[in-house]
Amino acid sequence: MFAITTNSPEQTRLLGDCLGQCIRQGIALRLHGDLGSGKTCFVQGLAQGLEVPGGYVIASPTYALINDYPGRLPLYHVDLYRLEGGLDADRIGLGEILGYDAVVAVEWAERLPESQWPAENLVIEFAPIDEQSRAIRLFGYGRGIDNLIMETGKIWEERSK
Repeated sequence: MFAITTNSPEQTRLLGDCLGQCIRQGIALRLHGDLGSGKTCFVQGLAQGLEVPGGYVIASPTYALINDYPGRLPLYHVDLYRLEGGLDADRIGLGEILGYDAVVAVEWAERLPESQWPAENLVIEFAPIDEQSRAIRLFGYGRGIDNLIMETGKIWEERSK
């Protein structure tokens, strides 16, 4: 597990960027946190780390449900806020997308039943401390996830000095 406090939206983006740089294969990212907790801000940094071209605007897919972006690995940004349970997630194709060699960042991930997640996934929890600061925890399931978290932490420490 890796726990950090970011003190600005820029730092939250930087953490996402650090993770994106470390990802070398497809992975499901389960983003947990209330409205305004920094999930979309984090995905903006993640997109940068995955080398999504600069012309793309990374915004919450609340109404589109899924936004996809090209990059070093494809990025799917999913928002389950308006969905009810796994059945709706299947209808929008999330089960299929989770099988791609892509980075799938899912906001409101707790709405998808545990049984529908791939065995290897990374949970990222966001908790607002105040207007700017966020407590963020990364912990994962499956082989190689601990190494990904440790590598992200090392890059974070180098770049946030």
